[in-house]
Amino acid sequence: MHRWSSRSLSHGEKIKLQKSAASQEGWQGARLAMTLALNTTMRGCEIKGLQWRDINFFEKTLTIRHSKTEAGERVIPLNHEAWQAMMELRERGKQLGSTEPDHFAFPACETGHVDPTKPAHGWRSAWRRITKLAGIPGFRFHDLRHHSITELAESETPETVIMSIAGHVSRKMLEHYSHVRLDAKRRALDSLNRTPAAQPKDEPVGYDTKHDTNGVFTETVIPEVIEEYGGRRRDRTGGLCIANAALSQLS
Repeated sequence: MHRWSSRSLSHGEKIKLQKSAASQEGWQGARLAMTLALNTTMRGCEIKGLQWRDINFFEKTLTIRHSKTEAGERVIPLNHEAWQAMMELRERGKQLGSTEPDHFAFPACETGHVDPTKPAHGWRSAWRRITKLAGIPGFRFHDLRHHSITELAESETPETVIMSIAGHVSRKMLEHYSHVRLDAKRRALDSLNRTPAAQPKDEPVGYDTKHDTNGVFTETVIPEVIEEYGGRRRDRTGGLCIANAALSQLS
């Protein structure tokens, strides 16, 4: 039986990983791939398979046309971090002469020769050095997808939206993320039991009616139908807006 073995990062580990990846110019490809994985839930194979024709620069979205399953074929809105990474990739592509629609965003490079018609093999060597420098050796690139979905689950993103963004998510994985969501709720409620800091005697602890009525509340609207996986429907604004709002939590 397959055992769930992926792990997510603590906030400190995530910061260290990002700083480590940015510390060497030669790790640019691995850093940008990492940024996309953390902000889109994409798999490594999906990132390597990205071609420029898959990027909609007007709508700020990318389309996964080839994945492990049919459900994996989907449209993902790009949040701020992912969009900045895509812009950096575009500039690099211009320098390498690899910006044609059928060229790969992460082109193959062997013995110093760039072939934009073929995808990169990966970032194994750079990734090993990055994780070692960050103090988390053994952390796999694929674990970035798990961490991204975990953050979405902790942010109370509905499962339907998570599946729309991440593509195929097995029932076992959804059950795992349900536990993640429950743990997040438990931590939030446990924080209510903490002793409040000293306050002036004439100021009550907590919220009163004045605070409650003056607060600004946001209602989360969950669409009945999330965009069809991999579909080419023109009227998809609603689904993309919901997914974009969820992904903005990761920036």
